[in-house]
Amino acid sequence: MTTDSPFEIGIFTFGELTRDEHGHPMGAMARTHDILEWARVADESGLDVFGVGEHHREDFAVSSPAVVLAAAAAQTKNIRLTSTVTVLSSADPVRVFEDFATLDLVSAGRAEMTAGRGAYLESFPLFGQELQRYDEYFEDKLELLLRIREENPVTWKGTTRPPLKNAGVWPRPVQHSLPIWAAVGGTPASAERAGRLGMPLYLAILGEPERFGPLAQMYRVAAQTAGHGTGRIGVTSHFYVEETSQGAKDTFFPHYSSYIEQNMPRAGRLDRPSFDAWASPRGALFAGSPAEIVDKILWEHEILGHTRFLAQVGLGGLSQAATLRSIELLATEVLPAVRAALKS
Repeated sequence: MTTDSPFEIGIFTFGELTRDEHGHPMGAMARTHDILEWARVADESGLDVFGVGEHHREDFAVSSPAVVLAAAAAQTKNIRLTSTVTVLSSADPVRVFEDFATLDLVSAGRAEMTAGRGAYLESFPLFGQELQRYDEYFEDKLELLLRIREENPVTWKGTTRPPLKNAGVWPRPVQHSLPIWAAVGGTPASAERAGRLGMPLYLAILGEPERFGPLAQMYRVAAQTAGHGTGRIGVTSHFYVEETSQGAKDTFFPHYSSYIEQNMPRAGRLDRPSFDAWASPRGALFAGSPAEIVDKILWEHEILGHTRFLAQVGLGGLSQAATLRSIELLATEVLPAVRAALKS
């Protein structure tokens, strides 16, 4: 399958503060500095996108993606800078837009954001939100955020914050229309809404990739029905690449097992056979040689038709040297091979 614009590949992180064998977490300052180096190396290596996600927990270093991305903007030149995600349900859309418009100015037009509900709920009581209004918050605030992007001054009335009447929201971004993606974990209604609103869509592939095919199709039908064309789809996945398949798996398994235990305990204990199954050619985990990563991206592309792949890097306390080498291989070995294959 050919594409009109180049396939994009990037990296992202939530800034996990993984505990060591003694139960001591990484330091937040050291982790933040690691993340900024990932951004610099990703940019220098030629990747397209760098993202950080938002959490408000003691085991994550990033609670303010816009601040971290602004720091990354100061030491990068070309890479696009995005949140992955901004927890819009517990935020003020006016403040969110101002922050990312400012990031767009700082980065000379490289800012994006991804609006999501959040996989964790700690931000709701922290900011005085009522959990029983979970869906209402997101739908109301997403409507306002998109309205702010398109209109200035903006007049709006909803149910989750005071109305706005001829309110100016400043500064405005460099880009004519600040890109706002929708993050979807597997809910059909969320995919349909993103298409109906004309938003590009991220699918977080954590289960069997094939089951996301109907979501991608549902999204495209909704986008076309609403007159937005076919839309854009990005895929996010857990990732590690090394020169050889066996080397990648042997290096990554203990770290990924630790990551699953600490950050995804509902998945249960991850043993080596399960890890190898997840990393198999039809599994959701991207862990292997550059050729294996290329093949899996192209296989998922046949199912989903996506045009962007974001790799979640640095999982489970993986060393900085191994993470940086993985980022470089993604840029120098995987990206050109994927683009060449999709042009054929």
